[in-house]
Amino acid sequence: MNAGGSSGVSDRSRTPYVVVMGVTGTGKTTTGRLLATRLGVPFADADDFHSRANIAKMTSGIPLDDADREPWLASVGYWLRDREAAGTGAVVACSALKRRYRDILRSFVPGIYFLHLTAERPELLERLSTRRGHFMPVSLLDSQLAGIEPLQEGERGTVVHSSRTPAEAVEAVAARLEEHAAPPDPD
Repeated sequence: MNAGGSSGVSDRSRTPYVVVMGVTGTGKTTTGRLLATRLGVPFADADDFHSRANIAKMTSGIPLDDADREPWLASVGYWLRDREAAGTGAVVACSALKRRYRDILRSFVPGIYFLHLTAERPELLERLSTRRGHFMPVSLLDSQLAGIEPLQEGERGTVVHSSRTPAEAVEAVAARLEEHAAPPDPD
């Protein structure tokens, strides 16, 4: 990113690839769209990569298992890799609940930055109870909360709590990405 903070990125090694992660209801899609606009990069919602079988399973209130998730994560990874090959940068909203799922995504684009959105269960329940037109039922929230693994040592990213608005979360991660993209100080 240039010094003026605009979204134009000319150096491919500094082009951002961001996964906005977290459990259902944390605002991944809203925040991801805003972040992609702020960075001037393509956006995708990983929900759009699910197979019909995965959607049917979740709609029925059955959590996905690793066998369900692996081809889905690979599809998301290929989409990210295609953006990397084009040098466009990208933001994708994807639950990426476990380290091994994030490792799959990193195997496609090693420099991915993760924005982990968090919220308290009561807030998530309130958000999910008013959400319309989404296949993910409220009943699967607890399985996601039980399974989420926070970012770990060696994972590039930051955690943003829901006490920040999506716009504030976007500015926080954009600033972090600009820090990471800045050339090192010559000492």
